[in-house]
Amino acid sequence: MERSNIDKIAHSAEDKLLLAKLWDKITAGMRKNILASTGFLSPREQEMARFLFGEQEGLHFFGGYADAERKMLVFLPDYLPEEELWGEDSPVACLRCSFFQGDSPSHRDFLGALMGEGISRETLGDICVGQGRCDFFATKDIAPYILQNFTGAGRTKLHIESIPLAQAQIPEPETKEIRDTVASLRLDSIISSGFRIGRSLACQYIAAGKAAIDGLPCEKPDKAVAEGAKVSVRGLGKIRLTSVNGETKKGRISVTIHKYI
Repeated sequence: MERSNIDKIAHSAEDKLLLAKLWDKITAGMRKNILASTGFLSPREQEMARFLFGEQEGLHFFGGYADAERKMLVFLPDYLPEEELWGEDSPVACLRCSFFQGDSPSHRDFLGALMGEGISRETLGDICVGQGRCDFFATKDIAPYILQNFTGAGRTKLHIESIPLAQAQIPEPETKEIRDTVASLRLDSIISSGFRIGRSLACQYIAAGKAAIDGLPCEKPDKAVAEGAKVSVRGLGKIRLTSVNGETKKGRISVTIHKYI
């Protein structure tokens, strides 16, 4: 765990700035032995943070619920139990917006409205839209401002309140199941199967830097995709290699892929 590794991990000036901020925030908490947390990080940013800090005792990635995509990096000193992340002193707040069920504001509507209030993306976690309500996660510091100022998303009027993290309702994502066989578990093969495009086109997306595995960009078409991994392609969407089911009699690999709708 060394600050000098920032230059090795970062791919851009923005990455360097982000990693430097994470370093300063987390190491200050470690030095003082107090709880410290960053803003919410994308899956790619979380991977960079893992490379920077390594397997350090007391570090947790936490987004307010078990399968959150956007998560904070949190340092918990040894005198605080992990359950503290779910309690009243958690650095993550959950806010619930209720609205008329006849309306159907989307994730984009909510994110756009929040950003329109001058709220930065790093202070916002996952936004989970359901029937007549939307539960979303924010830093504890920004939550009071949102509660006072966030009154609508698009044309939809909202009633907003703070709720305990344990009461958050996370809708199951809509997916389409694809059963197929592939020659190998290479990234280009999985993209070709999951998005129903030719492998040559899949390679073009990868070469253009548009593909990522579990949030980490990958430009290698022969990169192996592990069972359970999520693959996103900018412009196409996101899929998950749900299961690898073994070889067929013809020597191909049977797979089950879920495509997010």
